[in-house]
Amino acid sequence: MGKLYPKSKVEIKGFTARYYDTLLDMITFGRYYSFIREVIQLMKIKPNDRIIDLGAGTGRNACLMMRYLSDNGDLIGLDISEEMEKQFEKRCVDFPNAKFVRQRIDIPLPYVEEFDKAFISFVLHGFPQDVREVIIENVYRSLKKGGEFFILDYNEFSMENMPFYIRIPFKFFECPYAFDFIKRNWREVLSRKGFKSFEKLLFFKGYVRLIKASKN
Repeated sequence: MGKLYPKSKVEIKGFTARYYDTLLDMITFGRYYSFIREVIQLMKIKPNDRIIDLGAGTGRNACLMMRYLSDNGDLIGLDISEEMEKQFEKRCVDFPNAKFVRQRIDIPLPYVEEFDKAFISFVLHGFPQDVREVIIENVYRSLKKGGEFFILDYNEFSMENMPFYIRIPFKFFECPYAFDFIKRNWREVLSRKGFKSFEKLLFFKGYVRLIKASKN
């Protein structure tokens, strides 16, 4: 089966899927684990939270989130990759309240006001804008009133102002959808979908951002 979005680089299969965590560590010079651990700490997860992780991948992020949950909290990770499912289940074997569901996130989801928090990490930029908006609508519908949506992804920035040693790798490695993503006003997009109460934190010299938006 081919990619649903041929230009995307977030649909990961084969060698890349099997060694995704190793490759990510190499690309970030070993900084990814401490970085994502800090991000998840900033989410202020409560013991009884229900969390939905969209594009959950290997489960590394999910397992870090699970450490903050009690037996009364749980996490559902959504991803379409069979290879990711195997890694997720192996990695999260000690967390029975972490469940992997092989599910597309770009079509209506079967969840209505079920979750306290939703998390999506470096996935949203890899889709066309109309699909991103469907994903955001899915999250809004899935969250309880007062629920929080965390988006970890690229910040808004101009490629023309990037140093060449960052601009060249970005152009080489990223998909065309990412070039559109970094130009958009995401507070405005999320506001149109009903989200409010925004907070943001910047990382990696401002090129990466964590947005928190709430469903009021």
